Order: sequence, then structure tokens, then C-alpha cells
Amino acid sequence: MAISFDKALGDMPAQLALYGKRSSLLASNLANADTPGFKARDIDFRSVLAAADAGQVHLKTTNAGHIGDSGGLSGAADLLYRVPVQPSLDGNTVNSQVEQAEFAENAVRYQSTLTFLNGKFKGLKLAITGGG
Repeated sequence: MAISFDKALGDMPAQLALYGKRSSLLASNLANADTPGFKARDIDFRSVLAAADAGQVHLKTTNAGHIGDSGGLSGAADLLYRVPVQPSLDGNTVNSQVEQAEFAENAVRYQSTLTFLNGKFKGLKLAITGGG
């Protein structure tokens, strides 16, 4: 009986890729906190993951032999602008405290998903080796 990694791992690999992409985006927001006119961006995680689950996302690869790793993001349409609570006079919409909190939450979610994924692999290894 063959093991289907897609069924065994569920959407955890897609979640990891999205969390990684979101970390980069949030870090970019933080790095540009003092850039005049910079608009903070974020990902609507639920809608991107739902589109991936529905098979509506085409993964980008650099070689025909590669497994798609774009993290479900097919383009700029998946990125949203963050609505500022109080925009600055220079047009920058980055709120450092909000971005830091989102970054920290994203890091925790990434790490917990990685921990669950590691548990899945341990379980698969146990099933393959028969517990020995």
C-alpha cells in the first residue's frame, strides 16, 4: 500500500510556505517604517489558503522538475494594503507596533506548523519502519 504524502501532510506545506512569504512581507514593512510614502502590505492568509485548497492557485517553478514553492501566491493580487489607524504626514502607513505584533504572531504560527509537520513525519517514519 502506497503512502500519499499529500493526504498525510494535508495543507501544512502550503501553510509553511505562506507563513514564510508573510514573514518576508512583514519584515519589508518594518524595514520601510521610515520611508516616506511607503504603503504597508499584508496577505489575506485565509483566502490564499482557501484558493490553494480549491486548486485555484498555480504554483510557480523555475524548472520542470521542481516542486512548486511559491507558497500559493500567484501574484500581487494576493497582497493587500494595510489600512492605517493613523497615517503619517509623509504618507507612510507602517505602524511599527502592529507590524512587530503581526510578525511575532506569524513566527509562532510558522513554528507550531513546523512542529506539527515534524510530528507527521515521525508518525510516517514509525509506520514505515513498523515501530522498530
